[in-house]
Amino acid sequence: MERRELAARLGARGPAAPPNPSRVVEDRDPSQFMDIFAQALAAGGEIFLADPSWRAAERTILARHLSGPGAAELGWLMVPSGGASGGLKFARHDSHTIAAAVQGFCRHFGLERVNSVCVLPLHHVSGFMAWMRSALTGGTFLPWDWKEVESGRYPGDLPSDCCISLVPTQLQRLIRVPEAVDWLRRFRIVFVGGAPAWEGLLDEAAALRLPLSPGYGATESAAMAAALRPEEFLRGMRGCGSPLPHARIDLVDGGIVRISGESLYRGYHPQYREDRAWTTGDIGAFDANGSLVILGRSDDVIVTGGKKVSPAEVEAALLASGEFEDVAVVGLPDAEWGQVVVACHPARARAPRTERLASALSGLAPYKRPKCYRAISPWPRNAQGKVNRAELRILAADT
Repeated sequence: MERRELAARLGARGPAAPPNPSRVVEDRDPSQFMDIFAQALAAGGEIFLADPSWRAAERTILARHLSGPGAAELGWLMVPSGGASGGLKFARHDSHTIAAAVQGFCRHFGLERVNSVCVLPLHHVSGFMAWMRSALTGGTFLPWDWKEVESGRYPGDLPSDCCISLVPTQLQRLIRVPEAVDWLRRFRIVFVGGAPAWEGLLDEAAALRLPLSPGYGATESAAMAAALRPEEFLRGMRGCGSPLPHARIDLVDGGIVRISGESLYRGYHPQYREDRAWTTGDIGAFDANGSLVILGRSDDVIVTGGKKVSPAEVEAALLASGEFEDVAVVGLPDAEWGQVVVACHPARARAPRTERLASALSGLAPYKRPKCYRAISPWPRNAQGKVNRAELRILAADT
C-alpha cells in the first residue's frame, strides 16, 4: 500500500504544502488526532507521533529529531518507543509496514473487517494500530475515554465482532465489576498486552469466560507479532500464542526473541535500516503447544551473589499474593551481594501483609525473594503498562 492510498483510506481532504517538512501529531482528542494525521499524511514529509504529556526532557529529544535530516521515501512515520530502559526513540514505519501488520492480524484471527473500541492513546503503537486495522479493512473504529469505562460508562451499541485492547492493570480493574464483565463478554476479542499478564489474572478471566487474547509485540514490529486466539485461551492454553502470519519468531543466543517480517520498523530515526529482522532483548521460550512464553528482559536480569533472578518470575509470585495491584522488581547495588532483589509498589496506606507474601513466595528459591519492599510515589508506569525501570531504580534507591 502506498502513502497516498493510505491517506485516501483515512479520509484526507487533499494535499497541502506544510510549512515544515516534519509534522508532530499529538492531540489528546481522538477526532482531532485522526484528522490532523490524515492531512499530514496527504501533505508529505515526516510525521512524528508524540505524547501530549511529555515534559522538557522528551521535548528536547523530539526537537533534536525534528531538526535532523529530511524524510526518506520509506520510514516516514516516527512512532515513539520508550523501550525497557525508558530512553525515548522513534521507530520508523510507513504504509507498507502498517499494511503488512494489518494483513497478518486479519489472517490470524479470521477477520475480514476489524471493528474496534479503543481506550488506548493514538500516539502509542497499540492505539494507533487499532485505528489502522479498522481503517484499512473498512471497519468501525470507536475511540473511548478509559476514564469513562472505569467509571462505568461504556459505549452501548457495539458493532458485531468487536475488539478491544487492554493492558493487564485495566483488565484487573474491570473484572472486579460485574457490569464491566458483562460488557467485556460482548466483544469477540479482548486483547491483553503492553506488559505481562500474571497467571492469577488470566485464570480469573478464564473462569469468567472472557474472550481474551494475550499477545506479544512491540513498537518496532507495528504492534502484535504473536497472539493466542480467544478459543485457545478458553481451552486452557497460555503464553502469547503463535506468531502471526506476517511475522517469524526465532529464539537466538540462549533464548533471546528475534522477530522477522515485513511489518518491522525501518530503523530508529534518523538512521535507516534495510534488515527485516530485529533482536528484541526479550527472553522467551515456546511451550508444548507452540505458544510463545516471555520470561523477562535480558537487560533486567538481577545478579545477586552470582545467581541470576528474573524480575518477571518474582513479580508473578507477588501479584498472585493478592497484596498488590501493581508491583515491579528491580536490583539495587549491594556491597556484599552485588545486587539485592527489591520489590517496588505504588505508595498506599496499608503495607502488604507478610504472611501472605511468605506464602506466595514459598515456591521461589530464597535468593529470588525480595530483601525489602519500597513504596514508590509517583509510580512510573505509563498508560500502556510499561514500567520505566531506570526511573524506578532511582526512586527506589532514594526511598
